[in-house]
Amino acid sequence: MSVMLVFFMVAAVLFSSNILHGLPHSYSQSSQHVTGSDLFTEKYFLQLVDHFNFNSMGNATFSQRFLIADKFWKRNSGPIFFYTGNEGDIWEFALNSGFILELAAQLKALVIYGEHRYYGRSLPFGSDSFNIPQVGFLTVEQALADYAVMITELKQQLAAAHCPVIVFGGSYGGMLSVFMRLRYPNIVAGALAASAPILSTAGLGDSRQFFRDVTADYENIATECRDAVRGAFHQLKELAERQDYSSIQTELFLCEAPSSVQDVQQLNGLLRNAFTLMAMLDYPYSTHFMGNMPANPVKVACETMLRGSDLLANLRNTAGIVYNSTGRLSCFDLYSLYVECADPTGCGLGSDSLAWDYQACTEVELCYESNNVTDMFPAMTFTEKQREIYCSKRWAVVPRPGWLKIQFWGEALSTASNIIFSNGDLDPWANGGVRQSLSSSLIALNISGGAHHLDLRGSNDADPVSVISARKNEAELIAEWVKMERNRLQKSL
Repeated sequence: MSVMLVFFMVAAVLFSSNILHGLPHSYSQSSQHVTGSDLFTEKYFLQLVDHFNFNSMGNATFSQRFLIADKFWKRNSGPIFFYTGNEGDIWEFALNSGFILELAAQLKALVIYGEHRYYGRSLPFGSDSFNIPQVGFLTVEQALADYAVMITELKQQLAAAHCPVIVFGGSYGGMLSVFMRLRYPNIVAGALAASAPILSTAGLGDSRQFFRDVTADYENIATECRDAVRGAFHQLKELAERQDYSSIQTELFLCEAPSSVQDVQQLNGLLRNAFTLMAMLDYPYSTHFMGNMPANPVKVACETMLRGSDLLANLRNTAGIVYNSTGRLSCFDLYSLYVECADPTGCGLGSDSLAWDYQACTEVELCYESNNVTDMFPAMTFTEKQREIYCSKRWAVVPRPGWLKIQFWGEALSTASNIIFSNGDLDPWANGGVRQSLSSSLIALNISGGAHHLDLRGSNDADPVSVISARKNEAELIAEWVKMERNRLQKSL
């Protein structure tokens, strides 16, 4: 996305420390990786492959990775903060969600990050996990059941049966946090869902919204920036229509000249993806999350697009902010830097991209299009029919439109409770989520100047006042939920 958070760069540095002792056979210690934080231990949980069919797979199991930190925990009474891992290596999320640890220090909480099945190292069938039919056990429902079982058993093993559980997540992980609160309210007392597009991914809303909102980010810097991007793509289109592929190769520093309409489509997707990622990750400081980004990358992109009159050169250099941040590439390889898939916003690379592609072909709906009218990008459709054709050919599956809406309430959320929906107005995913509070305990927080789940990141001197205020509100709400749940649990004794 990834919906979203697509992880095409895996963190090079991992961290852990020896915290938990005497765990039963269901858990095993991995090798440790340490940074200055030295807070997490990496462990594995023996998980069922199939939670819903007692005859399936002979009750086969797999090793599901999780990270755990108890430095701040007041044992036996402090809350448990559980991060519902999404479409990538769990260390990526742990390294980029510092707010959870900051809040854990305040509320004396235990922190656990669960890795989503079929991502990172949590592969149920090892190298065969993405074969057909083995990949069929990759569903939202199975992932939620994984987390429900993991939370329940960890609480028992840690003598934490009466410790309230709050779930956290960003992007698709935020969707999972919402779904956990809806599906397992007996286990989860509340949820913070940051940048969670629970409506658009359930087929609700306008298919033009996403790329329109990406465009708005650049337009808000300068209308000339939007026009320059649109103009560059128009020049690229003219060269393609003349089949002047050698000029396209020269202007954009491609490793090979395009030779077909498909190659040009791939190039347009690669370029559009660069602008998408910079809009999502438009943080006020440099980051190494989903790649290496400078501070305020949308502003940097606009400065690059407006640097001189050679629009195609400017387009190439702007894409280089994403694809060549190290400056080491001498050319762009169309098919290794970007993979076209069932998510028009990008699936990333590597095995994680296979998992997300499959999910986008089954339950998660991502039929977004650009049209060069409401946005600045080339007209690129992705209809339900196109999705069905692609998914049938790639994964031998037929997508299930409307399934998430049926399973997880769609817009009919008013009878739920204790969920925070946070969104930043710079994030193109924001308008696919909940932007208005639905009740006194279904709270929408809109963060001015906030990019993709900025509020989950650790505090930074460059943070806008809006995100500081949002985190304060989130902390107060979560503290109240913890208090209420603790009182309920004590009464049940």
